[in-house]
Amino acid sequence: MTSSVRAVIKTLRPHQWVKNLFVAAPLVFAKHLIDEGYAVRAALAVAAFCALSGAVYAFNDVRDVDADRAHPTKRHRPIAAGALSLHAAMVLAAVLATAGLATAFALAPMAGVWAGVYLAQNLAYSLKLKQVAFVDVVLIAAGFILRVLAGGAAIAVAPSPWLLICTGLLAMFLALGKRAHELARARLAGRDVGTTRAALAGYRPRAVQLGMIALAVATIGAYLAYTLDPHTIEFFGTRKLPWSAPFGAIGIARFAQLALRSSGEDSPTDAMLRDPVFLLNLLAWVVVILSIVY
Repeated sequence: MTSSVRAVIKTLRPHQWVKNLFVAAPLVFAKHLIDEGYAVRAALAVAAFCALSGAVYAFNDVRDVDADRAHPTKRHRPIAAGALSLHAAMVLAAVLATAGLATAFALAPMAGVWAGVYLAQNLAYSLKLKQVAFVDVVLIAAGFILRVLAGGAAIAVAPSPWLLICTGLLAMFLALGKRAHELARARLAGRDVGTTRAALAGYRPRAVQLGMIALAVATIGAYLAYTLDPHTIEFFGTRKLPWSAPFGAIGIARFAQLALRSSGEDSPTDAMLRDPVFLLNLLAWVVVILSIVY
C-alpha cells in the first residue's frame, strides 16, 4: 500500500464508520434483517453514509488544518502533516459527497433528502457550530437521528418514534462523555480547555457529569418504555424484550466509566470499541435482541 493511499484511508477514518450502522437500525427492528432485498438496500444506505462521513472528515481536516498543526496529536493527521494536499483532500471530499448523495437518492428520494440534510448539518458543524457548547452535542445527536431516518426511507419503513428518541438520547450521552474526557485530558496536561476544542470553554465538568447521568437514566428509561409499549409487544409478538434492557444499562455504565475515569489519549468512543467488557456486553445484547425478535 502506497503512502498516498494510507494517507487517504487515514483521513477518511474508517474506524469511525461503525456509527453508520445506525442506518441499518430500522432494518433490524422492522424484522427484515433476513430479507435479502431489504438487507441489500440497507447495506447500500450504510455505504452511502460511509462515503458522506468520509467526505465530512476530509473537509473538516482541511478546514482545521492550522489548528491541527498546533495540536499535540492531531498534527499527525495526513493533511496537517502534509501527507495529503489540501487540493487532493477537497477533490476527495467532493467525489465522496457526490457518490453518497447519488446512492441515497437512487435508493429513495426521501433517503436522499435525509442524506442531504445530514451533509449540510455536518458542514455547518465543521464551519462554525462545533464551537458552541451544547449545540455541538445536539447536532451530533441529530446526525444519528438523520442516519436512522435515511435508513428507514431506504427500505420504505418508518422508524418507530421510540427508536428515534432512544437514538437521540444515546448519541447525546456519548457526545457528552467525549467532552468530559476532553475536559479531563486538557486539565491533566495543564492546557487551556479552549485550545483543545473551542466549545470546551463553555463546558463545566460538574454540568457535563450531571448531564451524562440525566441522559443515561433517560436513555434506559426510554428503551425500557419502548420494550413495554403495547404496540411493541403486539408487533414483535412477545413480552420478552425488557430482558434486553440490563445489557443496555451495563453498556452505558461501562462507557461512563471509560469517559470519566480513563486518562488515556484515546477518546472514550474509540476506547469502547476496543474494551473487552463493553464488546462482550454489546455482543450479548445483540444476541438477546436477535433471539427474541427473530
